[in-house]
Amino acid sequence: MYVKICGLREPGHVTAAVEAGADAIGFVLTKSSRRVTPARARELASAVPEHVLTVAVFAGEPSGEVRAAALEAGVRGIQLHGDHPHEDFTALKDLGLTLVRAGAAGTDLRCGAFDEDLLIVDAPRPGSGEPWDWSAVRGRPQGRWMLAGGLDPSNVAGAIAAARPWGVDVSSGVELAPGVKDAGLIADFVTAARGAAGTAVGEGEGRATPR
Repeated sequence: MYVKICGLREPGHVTAAVEAGADAIGFVLTKSSRRVTPARARELASAVPEHVLTVAVFAGEPSGEVRAAALEAGVRGIQLHGDHPHEDFTALKDLGLTLVRAGAAGTDLRCGAFDEDLLIVDAPRPGSGEPWDWSAVRGRPQGRWMLAGGLDPSNVAGAIAAARPWGVDVSSGVELAPGVKDAGLIADFVTAARGAAGTAVGEGEGRATPR
């Protein structure tokens, strides 16, 4: 089970995510209570080992702005959240970074349809952190896709059983308050997600590992 912890802002929480076994770590570079500057993201990303994907998260910014900020941040991946057109992904492909598309369950659920490497299927209100009917997408997404939206250590196993994703993505579900992560919740989430891995197998097995 691929696990992404998003919205990290403090070195101790980055360390906690890495030590817990997270596969990817997200830094929010768009308007949010979890926002960090590209310089801060670079500082945080510099402590992350190469086997863990570091992702800069954007929502609505023009591709040129995304490119500049991601390069300054020194991350290995870019996530475009929301209604970004296919052209935005194509414009960033030459960077050689892992591209992540994140959107609601009503969007195109084929990973790679927008030239992305990974797909995140979020709640009807993407980024809200609200639980939703995870079973509604079971069998629909194709490729390497992560389930998001309202997940936390107490419900992630049930969500995995309901939706059968390849991976999971969490932000507010491992927080004590908006933007305030908790190392214990991060560890509990990774443990719960991995423990549920035997109950669900994603649709993307056999595809190439993200860059």
